[in-house]
Amino acid sequence: MSLPTYTAWNYRIWHYTYLTICGLVFFFLIAPLFIILPLSFNAEQYIHFSAKMLALDPDGFSLRWYEDMIYGTKNPWGLAAKNSIIIAFFATIGSTILGTVAALGLSSRHMPYKAAFMALLISPMIVPLIISGTAIFFFMAKVGLAATHTGIILAHIILGTPFVVITVTATLTGFDHSVTRAAASLGSNPVNTFMKITLPLILPGVISGALFAFVTSFDEVVVVLFLAGLENTTIPIQMWVGLREQLSPTIMAVATCLIIMSTLILVTGIFALHRCAAIPLPIVPEPITTTFLISIRFKS
Repeated sequence: MSLPTYTAWNYRIWHYTYLTICGLVFFFLIAPLFIILPLSFNAEQYIHFSAKMLALDPDGFSLRWYEDMIYGTKNPWGLAAKNSIIIAFFATIGSTILGTVAALGLSSRHMPYKAAFMALLISPMIVPLIISGTAIFFFMAKVGLAATHTGIILAHIILGTPFVVITVTATLTGFDHSVTRAAASLGSNPVNTFMKITLPLILPGVISGALFAFVTSFDEVVVVLFLAGLENTTIPIQMWVGLREQLSPTIMAVATCLIIMSTLILVTGIFALHRCAAIPLPIVPEPITTTFLISIRFKS
């Protein structure tokens, strides 16, 4: 977007300098993608740009590593993908429920020691993962949940809940609690009030927190290293093992698929947030009270 003709020269210099800095930061962030994507189509068994690839020779490109990812020996990537999706799915559900409930409690005016509870809830984000992983491992081993899907899911719920708490708490900052009181005055129970009044208003924050929790669970390595067994290997662990023991371009193919999946999740989240923000609010005359608006909503 061009600047107006009357813009001062010093502001013009700062404007274009700012755009240049943003462009360089953006390039720095996405530059690795320009390395990973081409290497995933390498026809050779080594991770490098071959002479045929540099010459754009079609013989230098192949889908063999994507085929190896799906149909490879014993198909370790298939098992890892299955485990990652199952664990991330249930961990996201648990984190979203616990984080939303906790945020609702922290937003209450009658909640004592809010700062202490908030610090406790977000502590998994602050404590180093190596310490959290050690503590979670000893606890899960005591209760017999080490090397199980349930143990990993519970651990990921612990790690993902702070993201939901933060996003939902931020959404509840400007929440008007008079609407819930109006619903209660009309005879609505707390569950009905939450489902019909509170949840639609805080849904953008819940969706954002759920996406953060899903990505955190799907991408987690350190805690899974402590808890996972042979049947609980996830994609990040399989990539870690591949980098240490058998460096193969299959890892680049998996990384490309993860990039595409992350992009789709981001686009889906943005689309969902825009849909939530685009829900039209009823235009009513000023004298109509909040209680009357709530009664209309419960009747609809």
